[in-house]
Amino acid sequence: MPDDPKPRPRVGLFVTCLVDLYRPSVGFAAIRLLEQAGCQVEVPRAQTCCGQPAYNSGDRATARDLAAGILDAFGGYDYVVAPSGSCAGMLKAHLPYLFEDDPNLRARADRLAERTFELTSFLVDIRGFVPRPPSSRSGTFTYHDSCSGLRELGVKAQPRKLLADVGVTVVEMAEPEICCGFGGTFCVKYPEISGRMVTDKVRDIGGTHADTVLAGDLGCLLNIAGRLSREGVPVQARHVAEVLVDGGTDVPPIGGVA
Repeated sequence: MPDDPKPRPRVGLFVTCLVDLYRPSVGFAAIRLLEQAGCQVEVPRAQTCCGQPAYNSGDRATARDLAAGILDAFGGYDYVVAPSGSCAGMLKAHLPYLFEDDPNLRARADRLAERTFELTSFLVDIRGFVPRPPSSRSGTFTYHDSCSGLRELGVKAQPRKLLADVGVTVVEMAEPEICCGFGGTFCVKYPEISGRMVTDKVRDIGGTHADTVLAGDLGCLLNIAGRLSREGVPVQARHVAEVLVDGGTDVPPIGGVA
């Protein structure tokens, strides 16, 4: 047989801590989507946290140590893809600045940043991917734009395009780009402000009369799901990747943080 003129790109999946610990189904959905998009997907066993909690808390030493491990774990891939705008934003927009005193590591970090993408951005902007419609899907959906994905990576139209391609209509919130109040360590440092923000977000979600809220960041979804439950709002929370591959019916909705 003749050689394939378009070899499959090797993609290292950056699973993220929250997906690994709270919602592995998001990682498996991401793998299925990437494979459908013609990629060879690997999950490096040596990967750890992206370092964002330490970085945001001013602990540059810990963030740098984690970043050095990421450079080693993901250095050989054509692309690095994360089902999270927050973690992808850390790798792409911030990680190189941890190595300003080391030209060699800075060059490696710059190369990694250039090859790193949030999942829906990679599927649309790099692969031009059209997903397969899931076998089952029902209900109405709204979409929350996470801060890092939107403001650091420009992720806005991409998830909506993918959803439209599989027949999902998104009923937009009045203010879909407003922060949910999670913000990683922000919700720990400023719980009262964070609580008010997510309460406002839940009201906005309820105003759409959708039965499912989608997003591309599990941190946002855990925060939103927790407030939805406490406020008694009958709306499910799911990661966009789960709906794209199976309509969101194969796994239960996301449970909120306490």
